[in-house]
Amino acid sequence: MGVIDQLLGNLGGLRSTGIAPRNAVPAAIGFRTDVVVTDGDAAYDTEGKVIAFVGGVGVETRIWEMTIPAQQMVHWGYGSPATPQNQGYMWFCLADCVGAFVDFSVGTVRLAQQNARRLLTKIVCEVNDTALHAAVGGFPVIANALLAKDEMYALPEKVEFPLVGEDSRIAIDYTLITAATVLDSVGFKIPITVYQ
Repeated sequence: MGVIDQLLGNLGGLRSTGIAPRNAVPAAIGFRTDVVVTDGDAAYDTEGKVIAFVGGVGVETRIWEMTIPAQQMVHWGYGSPATPQNQGYMWFCLADCVGAFVDFSVGTVRLAQQNARRLLTKIVCEVNDTALHAAVGGFPVIANALLAKDEMYALPEKVEFPLVGEDSRIAIDYTLITAATVLDSVGFKIPITVYQ
């Protein structure tokens, strides 16, 4: 047995053969996905419900949330800025979309995470929603999504924040700055990483 084998052996039974001890736990590997309106909890899972929560100008309100299911943990975003073609990009649009007429609201979107007892909330990202959709509107609301990655808002996996575990939640808070004529459409696609 060589010196390296002896040193590694003293650190928990590892050998230079590359075989881990029987009690080694493999690293969790997350999978990438996106959340949309219908992924929200029952009170937040339709356009109408989300729009109903939007407060008046200057009032921050919770407009969407999703409780993390059993045996899962989640981070907002996915990928890494080191590989920009493989990181997550988000879009969000809250508007008056009737036929060819589109009037965007302007507001601040906050991505948050909250523990199960709602005692601790962390703001993960805050962005003005004018950066999250097309400048010229279209109908339906999905037509306002940006498609070119160099125009989209990047959201890599937010590893600097703790994982959001079972019964805790991820949420979107919104502060209206300028209201659309009549809010009747909302859409978003925001990347997350799920560990299970």
